[in-house]
Amino acid sequence: MTPPGNEEMFACDWSMPRSDSFAPALCRVPAAGGSHFGGALYSDFLAQGLSHFFPAARLEADGRRAVARADLWCDCKAGRMRRDRVLLEWLGQGYSLRRARRPFTENERRLIHAIGRVLTARYQALFNPDIAARNFHLFHGLPEDRYVSAFLDPAPYENLETLAEQQDRAADAIEVLRSSALTTHENRRVSTGALLLGRSSPGQEAGGDGLRYSSALTSIRSFPRLCDGIHTVALVNAKGRWIDIADLDEWAAGQDSPLLPGPSAYRPHCRATLGNENLCLVLTPNGEIKAFSGGVQTFSFLNGCWRLTDFEWKYRRWAEAIGNSDLAKLVLQVAFDLADARRGGLFAILDDSASAVRLVSPADLLAHEEYETAGTWRAGSKRSLYYLLNGKRTADLSPAVLRPLATIDGGVVFDRGGRLLAFGAILRHNESEAGSNRAAQGGGRTMAAVAASHYGWALKISEDGIISFFEKGNWVWDV
Repeated sequence: MTPPGNEEMFACDWSMPRSDSFAPALCRVPAAGGSHFGGALYSDFLAQGLSHFFPAARLEADGRRAVARADLWCDCKAGRMRRDRVLLEWLGQGYSLRRARRPFTENERRLIHAIGRVLTARYQALFNPDIAARNFHLFHGLPEDRYVSAFLDPAPYENLETLAEQQDRAADAIEVLRSSALTTHENRRVSTGALLLGRSSPGQEAGGDGLRYSSALTSIRSFPRLCDGIHTVALVNAKGRWIDIADLDEWAAGQDSPLLPGPSAYRPHCRATLGNENLCLVLTPNGEIKAFSGGVQTFSFLNGCWRLTDFEWKYRRWAEAIGNSDLAKLVLQVAFDLADARRGGLFAILDDSASAVRLVSPADLLAHEEYETAGTWRAGSKRSLYYLLNGKRTADLSPAVLRPLATIDGGVVFDRGGRLLAFGAILRHNESEAGSNRAAQGGGRTMAAVAASHYGWALKISEDGIISFFEKGNWVWDV
């Protein structure tokens, strides 16, 4: 594989090293035509896995024939001159995965690698009784859960020996959270979570080795009350055993603050995984599953599908577009808190403050020559309070102050320098400004966001927990 951080080239070998005791009974690569039932079936599984995480991408057979080898093998790479696509070789056939909107990021290509690892392991186990007997757990649960666990913790999929010897703790934890999401306790949704210690963490053993953290725990009546997933989580060791109940605030004490914004309620979860190999998976009170690693939220299971947040790339794209790091962090922090509370909102950041009069009604602007004196204000109007916020900039606003402003019907408008121009403002738009396909598929808030982005950038928060970034009339990303 290429060194970390090199986005010009990505390559991975999905072959699995074999020992004599794990030699596959069937290791011949099926013909490219897919006549072998197992090969055709697993080619379909590959397409389904990729479409789950990359619905906008298209997988096509490109006519290449893989080099014949003595074992099952897949190679995945994106060349220097073909960064708009990922080239794959799978079971003797060459494929091209392409997406017109933007190139695949390093984390996205790493996820493709994880999908290939899981499918290679399952394919080998399918045709070898010895491997299947040791690794029947590979076929438990949904395939998408396995792809996520292989991304978060690839150690069990390094070779055939580790498949049998190392517990796939992340997959077990996801199964616990899925089972818990289907139940209620005292007429309330269950929330819970687990902190999976890094495999190299020393001295984290329990007397009697502890209970295995698996879905069997959900049959215990008091299980939902032991860990709420927000303040307390189950502490799981390298063997997948529940060894303690951890207070996340105490566990994360002394850790560096996360470098990137995120929901305030889950900052301890980010700190607990920052600078180490720990993983944290929680089921939120909203029924969403969140996965944290490396000090940032990595995955979310929301609205029936897994999403790779890829937030490092998305935050960098957002901050570079705005060109004001303090403003970018403040707005995105508040957006995360609104999304977590399932409150809608809209932020517009204007490239030129002079364009505010075209987007916002003069009566909604905090500063306008028509309304300079108190005598012109109508008693009881919202404008009578504008003096409290007129002239405020990023340095004068904290997330606690900006959050309630963002919940008022309408949009919050800043200029690129960080000056607050309006809040609770109804944003003007016409059909040409809100004429994108994205706007046609959304409601009024989406149309307003697309229109506002023609004057700069817009961040829309949906009540279902999705944050969308629009730039110059185009959708850029969701998180």
